[in-house]
Amino acid sequence: MSRVQLALRVSDLEGSIAFYSSLFGVAPAKRRPGYANFAVTAPPLKLVLLEGEPGKPTVMDHLGVEVETTDEVNQAAGRLSGLGLFTQVEDDTTCCYALQDKVWVHGPGNEPWEVYTVKEDSPDATSIHTLGQPDTGDCQCGTPATTSGETLSACC
Repeated sequence: MSRVQLALRVSDLEGSIAFYSSLFGVAPAKRRPGYANFAVTAPPLKLVLLEGEPGKPTVMDHLGVEVETTDEVNQAAGRLSGLGLFTQVEDDTTCCYALQDKVWVHGPGNEPWEVYTVKEDSPDATSIHTLGQPDTGDCQCGTPATTSGETLSACC
């Protein structure tokens, strides 16, 4: 089963967890410091909450499609690349407390989309650096990573 992922950066993580637990009638599937995700069955949704700055409004961080296998990620990468879209593949990347294979593309408004599969749980948040910064070990999901000023990918 595949499902759409919506990752939100929220200023009140605990309040957001309570709200989305009530809205969807499920508890978070995973909680870590500054992070929670929900595996909602109906509608099929992976909702990711990332702790943002206090007092800031909730914003969309990134979008995704969670699939079951690496083969499905590879098929998506081939299809998207074949359509002429710039893709960034990340195999065996640790991000948001999971080992994942993924491919990233950006929509016309520069919104980051990932097609990904979770291979296993991980105690670590990330293995890539944030925009212009060295790797701090903090997951900055959806934040583009750069090399020589070129946007390459985003975490989670």
